[in-house]
Amino acid sequence: MKKKIRVLTHYAMFVALCLSAEAQQPVKIPRIGFLASVSPSTISARTDAFRQGLRELGYVEGKNIIIEWRYAEEKPDRLNNLAAELVRLNLEVIVSAAPTVTRPVKEATKTIPIVMAFDDDPVGNGFITSLARPGGNITGLSNLSPEISGKQLELLREIVPKLSRVAVLGTSTRPGNAQSLKETELAAGVFGVKVQYLDVQNFKDIEAAFRAASKGRADAVLMFGGPIFNSRRNQIADLAVSNRLAAIYPRQEFVEEGGLMTYGPSVSDLYRRAATYVDKILKGTKPVDLPVEQPKKFEFIVNLKAAKQIGLTIPPNVLVRANRVIK
Repeated sequence: MKKKIRVLTHYAMFVALCLSAEAQQPVKIPRIGFLASVSPSTISARTDAFRQGLRELGYVEGKNIIIEWRYAEEKPDRLNNLAAELVRLNLEVIVSAAPTVTRPVKEATKTIPIVMAFDDDPVGNGFITSLARPGGNITGLSNLSPEISGKQLELLREIVPKLSRVAVLGTSTRPGNAQSLKETELAAGVFGVKVQYLDVQNFKDIEAAFRAASKGRADAVLMFGGPIFNSRRNQIADLAVSNRLAAIYPRQEFVEEGGLMTYGPSVSDLYRRAATYVDKILKGTKPVDLPVEQPKKFEFIVNLKAAKQIGLTIPPNVLVRANRVIK
């Protein structure tokens, strides 16, 4: 009897030790990557929105999730190396901050899930097969910017009644630029407006583009998105004022830093929603089973100070439709 009790005691101690060891094993903290082509300060509002989205889902950076942040600092030639660096870390997900980032990440890995924070034309860019069935290891969000050109031109016509010529600034090498230009030209044809396309490939081209717009007697400027423009928002707003050109921009940051107005999807909201994709992938869902979603929130913001600087009066019927008016 004593021998039996001793065996049971030893067995109980063994089980207790095993349970204790199991309890002391560290919980695996998921590691994800984030890659952007610009500097941290340029997209701080967007990364804050991404962090907010993670917090809403219960993730706290440094506590139960680790984020490897990488920025190319406006040097596109660094993207391939940074993408490869993230892949070598064997992360569970990589978030691409923009279309120019998605391509090098896609070329660096076919196995690690990639979440697009936004993309102008993910199907046309060859990143996914379709919005409903992405295929491969890429999913995320589409901002549909090529399809809102008509609305942007319509707003320009409302604030510049005699609008007949619009200078369009874009970067031909940027994914989605060709589609954006095509949609803009189609909309311009409907409104009877001539388009003067000005290609901006580097920072030096920005000032030259505004000179060309002024020389070409443009009545207004419509600007596409891209890292070149994002990094020179103040300069662009100043050039629009000095050339007395009404301008509509792709993102709210331009207007917050002195630009006239913006209409388009809320990119900050897209970044916040990108966190949902990260969460689902970390919980086992494969990118191929996560449809690419479209914008749910659009923003129309007007800067009255900028309007005053170029001697422009914004009609009340336009102001009343604005989500936000900067005075």
